[in-house]
Amino acid sequence: MIIEGLVTTLDPGGRLNVAPMGPIVHGDFQRLTLRPFQPSTTFTNLTAARCGVFHVTDDVLLIARIISGTLTESVETEPARHVSGQVLRDCCRWFEFTVDSVDDSEPRSRMESTVVFSQERRPFSGFNRARHAVLEAAILATRLHLLPADHILQHLELLRPAVQKTAGPVEQHAWQLLTDYIQNRQEPVV
Repeated sequence: MIIEGLVTTLDPGGRLNVAPMGPIVHGDFQRLTLRPFQPSTTFTNLTAARCGVFHVTDDVLLIARIISGTLTESVETEPARHVSGQVLRDCCRWFEFTVDSVDDSEPRSRMESTVVFSQERRPFSGFNRARHAVLEAAILATRLHLLPADHILQHLELLRPAVQKTAGPVEQHAWQLLTDYIQNRQEPVV
């Protein structure tokens, strides 16, 4: 099963990187297979540090701001408990992990990882149809270099009614950030 969320990593200088990612979850979150593209910051940091933190969140605006490059302020974090990393203060659950192996033979790497600590911070509030649509648009926005523009735009049009019918102000803002970003056809920042 793939769970979408956010991964935090640190570079050798201790600088934080926050990136959307959908790892494959094995068991009851005991193991993760992360698949960062090369040469992303996440791939570089995980290869060097061999650890990070995966976060389950319901904050689609944060995801949209990271992908669109409009997140200009630092996110609030605290030190991880069992790995050299940072935990987002606003998340539902987090999973500290160590990277056991790296297969970098393909552009999308595979990193087999073991969860060494996890904790719940607050209940997951869930997704309405608009949040699902924003999440799907966010995934499309990270595939601009892989998929034809017409394919991405067709999928956005299929998602748009869910946002129009069920979005609140936060989801509308997130949707607008992502659609503007996609229409400008910028390269992903994660």
